[in-house]
Amino acid sequence: MRLLSFLFLLTALSSCTQKEKTLTRILPEVQEARHAASYFNLNNFAIYADDSSAAVAKLLVLELNKRAYSVDTFALFSDPVKANSINLTLDSSLHANPAYYELTIKKDFVFIKAPSRQGLIHGLYSLVQLIPRSSGSNDSKLACITVKDYPHFKWRGMLLDCCRHFMEVGFIKRYIDLLAYHKMNVLHWHLTEDQGWRIESEKYPKLTEIGAWRSQKDGSTYGGFYTKQQIKEVVAYAKQRGVAVVPEIELPGHSLAALAAYPEFSCTGGPFEVTNDWGVFKDIYCAGNDSTFAFLEQVLNEVIDLFPSEYIHIGGDESPKYRWDNCLKCQKRMTDEGLANSHELQSYFIQRIENYVQSKGKKIIGWDEILEGGLAQNATVQSWRGFEGAAQAAKTGHDAIVSPTSHAYFDYGLEAIDLKKVYEFDPVPDGLTPQEAHYIIGGECNMWTERAPQSTIDSKVFPRLLALSEILWTYPKERDYEAFYQKVQNHYKRLEQLGVNYGLETVPVHFKASYQNKQFKTTLTPGAKELSLYYSVNGSEPLVYDSTLTLSGSNSIEAWATKNQKPYGTAIEVDLFQHKGLEASISGLNAYSSSYTGGGDRGLLDGLRGSVNFRDGHWQGYSATDFTATLTFSNTQKIDSLVASFFQYNLSWIFMPKSISVYTSTDGLSYYKRAELQPEIPAKQNGQFFKEFVLKFPEVEAKFVKVKAQNFGKCPPWHPAAGAPAWLFVDELRLY
Repeated sequence: MRLLSFLFLLTALSSCTQKEKTLTRILPEVQEARHAASYFNLNNFAIYADDSSAAVAKLLVLELNKRAYSVDTFALFSDPVKANSINLTLDSSLHANPAYYELTIKKDFVFIKAPSRQGLIHGLYSLVQLIPRSSGSNDSKLACITVKDYPHFKWRGMLLDCCRHFMEVGFIKRYIDLLAYHKMNVLHWHLTEDQGWRIESEKYPKLTEIGAWRSQKDGSTYGGFYTKQQIKEVVAYAKQRGVAVVPEIELPGHSLAALAAYPEFSCTGGPFEVTNDWGVFKDIYCAGNDSTFAFLEQVLNEVIDLFPSEYIHIGGDESPKYRWDNCLKCQKRMTDEGLANSHELQSYFIQRIENYVQSKGKKIIGWDEILEGGLAQNATVQSWRGFEGAAQAAKTGHDAIVSPTSHAYFDYGLEAIDLKKVYEFDPVPDGLTPQEAHYIIGGECNMWTERAPQSTIDSKVFPRLLALSEILWTYPKERDYEAFYQKVQNHYKRLEQLGVNYGLETVPVHFKASYQNKQFKTTLTPGAKELSLYYSVNGSEPLVYDSTLTLSGSNSIEAWATKNQKPYGTAIEVDLFQHKGLEASISGLNAYSSSYTGGGDRGLLDGLRGSVNFRDGHWQGYSATDFTATLTFSNTQKIDSLVASFFQYNLSWIFMPKSISVYTSTDGLSYYKRAELQPEIPAKQNGQFFKEFVLKFPEVEAKFVKVKAQNFGKCPPWHPAAGAPAWLFVDELRLY
């Protein structure tokens, strides 16, 4: 990876355009900069700061020492400014935005000014990015520049899930450094989950004695937690670097680890175990039991004492209502409070918690499900299921943080969210007035860790965090991705200096196919520059890809990329299916999810079948809805079978259909059922997989073919999310 990044750097340096040269070396890009022709010499200098800047001056000394610049301390700022000096000072009249700063580098001195400590820290990290990577490098000169800079959004965050996989304290501090370096100012620390409780509690010690540990499927024990002293250290470390640490204590759902320790706060009384599976689970805090709220209030007291943040994140997402709907205490609560349904019961739960948190001088943040049943008065909404939650919150005068799965879920693979897609992210939903847009306070990237232990985090977060940091700080209205891409190549050396094991910008090979004149025209495109592409068809010897492939019949294609004759990323494998349906049109589809379009209507008739990753862009998803489609030929065809593929991953609520049926017609009016089957795959079968179903029937002539698949309905009683709507995922409809 280091060799590849070095080659990236050489490419960037040799191909910069004049426009790109006008950019600074700072990432995220600054709002305003003026370059000058002179240099500040870094061979011999001193640091000066006024009394109010002393803490930031200490941080600057630390940062310079990391880069082998021998600076022991700083002196008090004096007027006039001394030669060969770096100076820090606060001026509250400088700007209304406390995060604003001015950085001036001249031949004899460097000056960082800001109206607050927050802005001064941002100026410090801009300076750190401009200096040579280490003392003694060939270039010890600092190019003169004047920067005036400020963030567009006040909330620029990253969620780190330390519950599914535990992260060491040193690793948390390292990510605080990386956030501050890129002017991200919030670490959203996800501390409680179904898979582990990570925060020490003196009032309820079993939360960590039991809730912090889980039995793995191989029989081993996994877990860990943070002591109160460790949390204080992390919070202090973050404060020094201008990063707010916002804890998330999940409620009422995602609470199995807590219920394993204290089952009396559930609807059933348990017993429970800290789960070693991923997904959404039906056992949640009981909303009808006052002792539940007493427990949560005591826990929140301890949390509030540890975290000086203005906000406490209380989750509120993915809380199945099955237990509440079947709990006498919860039903009594609904009757007593005049609540119409369990969604209003969740609103009651959230509002009761908000009132308590607010009484302690804090504000709550919740995922966008807290909108359901009525939003708590002063809650901030974090919108993850798209942009709709943020828009709804803003239109009702509530602050919103935008972190949609479409652009900000960095646990997703590059086939779903690559660097360019993150750079296209606009946190402000369409259709808001300027006044409503004021309530969009920023965004976050979410690093969930179901399948991401600590060793993999760097490669998932970087370089994508670089794009998000620039969007949230600079908010460029005109996005020049190529210029940004070149900056990223140059920035890789900085990341290497910081010990970041970054990943790729995008998938190495993009595959496209079109069907014309009974042949597939297939195109391979490199995902990054300076790559060589190779392919193999049906297991043939590798061939160099240099032009569009024309293929007849059904084929299996493997394609991969190299850089300087070394593998770059992993290979892709694609199955192309030739069938009669490729020449049909398609209509009559029910509304499929905007998150799982499968390439749109024609994606079901493109010759490509989805993989074992339901987010690969080929699977079409239907929530609580049956699948129907009508295929229409220009002329009558003889057909005798339908092959359709469906997906199952029950922990994501995706099930095989209850039944699949096919009908034919010659006039589009009278349809005849030709075949029907009920999949014999158990709903309890675990894992992610798909299955091809073949519906065979005597050969008939048809101009219209109707395909139906019945949605499983609701997650069954044994399911962790019992009662929640099931998903149906379908791809390629093949007719023969």
